[in-house]
Amino acid sequence: MSFDYLIIGGGSAGCVMANRLSENPNHRVCLLEAGPADNSLLISIPAGIIALMRSNKRNWRYYTVPQKALNNREIYIPRGKTLGGSSAVNAMIYTRGHKWDYDHWAELGNTGWGWDDVLPIFKRSQNQERGADEFHGTGGPLNVSDLRYQHPVSGAFIKACVEAGLPPSNDFNNEKQEGVGFYQVTQKDGERCGVAKAYLHPALERPNLTVITDARVSRLILDGKRVIGAEYQRKGRTERVEAGETLLCGGAINSPQVLLLSGIGPGEELRKHGIAVQHELPGVGENLQDHPDILLVARSLKRDTLSLSPGALPKHIKALYQYLRYRTGPLTSNVAESGGFIKSRPEEPIPDLQLHLTAAMLDNHGLNLLFAMGWGYSAHVCILRPKSRGRVALHSANPGDNALIDPNFMTHEDDIERMVRGMKIMGDVMQQPALTPWRGANAFPEKVLQTDDDYRDFLRRKCDNIYHPVGTCKMGIDNMAVVAPDSLRVHGLEGLRVVDASIMPTLIGGNTNAPTVMIAEKAADMMLG
Repeated sequence: MSFDYLIIGGGSAGCVMANRLSENPNHRVCLLEAGPADNSLLISIPAGIIALMRSNKRNWRYYTVPQKALNNREIYIPRGKTLGGSSAVNAMIYTRGHKWDYDHWAELGNTGWGWDDVLPIFKRSQNQERGADEFHGTGGPLNVSDLRYQHPVSGAFIKACVEAGLPPSNDFNNEKQEGVGFYQVTQKDGERCGVAKAYLHPALERPNLTVITDARVSRLILDGKRVIGAEYQRKGRTERVEAGETLLCGGAINSPQVLLLSGIGPGEELRKHGIAVQHELPGVGENLQDHPDILLVARSLKRDTLSLSPGALPKHIKALYQYLRYRTGPLTSNVAESGGFIKSRPEEPIPDLQLHLTAAMLDNHGLNLLFAMGWGYSAHVCILRPKSRGRVALHSANPGDNALIDPNFMTHEDDIERMVRGMKIMGDVMQQPALTPWRGANAFPEKVLQTDDDYRDFLRRKCDNIYHPVGTCKMGIDNMAVVAPDSLRVHGLEGLRVVDASIMPTLIGGNTNAPTVMIAEKAADMMLG
């Protein structure tokens, strides 16, 4: 098979690229996705995220190597493995980060990626149901809406934050960002509006677009310093596709893995696994960043939160009827309905912490089902711009083996101190009057944390992540950069670009799905003029 464009990875970036590149009927476009189609009802139902977190079919279910700063625990890294990628399995929160993040990218040498450059792309890509204004657009593919259902405890959490002195906000995507409130979500008519539904589905009938699912790419095909296609495994067979230009859209874990398997990366790493060095590029797999997250969990005196308890079955039956009949009710919840962006101390110039409130008892991403059978709520604290850096490497030269993932969580002292300050703020919020009707005994931490050493010990035992890996194929102009900021072409190679969250030089201050869509839209502009 031969095409003009080959897109590897049908996630958020890949779906955007497939739509934009196939708009021209003269472009022959092929999209390869390792997972199946996104035709599961669990994807359409927003609250289906609870089941998708455990899915073996549509979730890569990665784990990190033992994290030395977290009592050598292996941390669960869920990633979408289906058309739409992680936008098919995430909590649908629409945030962009702070304008500072993009201006910082530009300051690092990534000309054209400042806030004034990317804001028009954010606006163009969305359909903001509230209407257009200085920061929001209408008419774009990605539908952004207010939640149709809000658990009472989610609203009480916002009130508790305000009682604790945090400012309220009804829009986290303006020039300020700071404040607490309900999140907006990528939903339409009560259903998930992931990037596959927004961008790929409308393009599927185009005769010039070929989509191949269940196709795991094993390596890129090089002719000297030009990439001419890829090999992939499907149904036990090795197949090959060639293209004039290849776009790697696998995300911050899979994109560097494909490059390494193809002999593109740090020579020492490649030779260790017996892979011939096709192109020395030391930054491939380095610079991994992710948002660390800690949960404070309380049991609820009221039985109106999400629960897997048998006693909740009548509520679930009613919720299913509401959803199937009217597309309303608890099943339209994204589970993490409220939260916001705050400063860990007044002197911070911009928010450095993000909060989420999950109207359920969570432990280990909800994988602890016995814990989830209780009634309660979980308050998340995450630091937005961690200074710890990790890497993605190879377990082996076998393309069927998952990558070695080492985020190196909480190894920088600044990350620890910000998290301690954040936990203290959240502890104060949890004791405010607005939450009194719900407040039962603490589940986590099990006892009152009194000293900073107590907080640090709790971090080592329970700190986790909130699913925003970036940076492993960073754009830039230094010797560790993998792609060029003006084209996203891989330095030193022809016919290959990387287009996904892996090109972010630094982690943005917020959820990463909307920025990934922006990156792909900008890449399409670069290619199509």
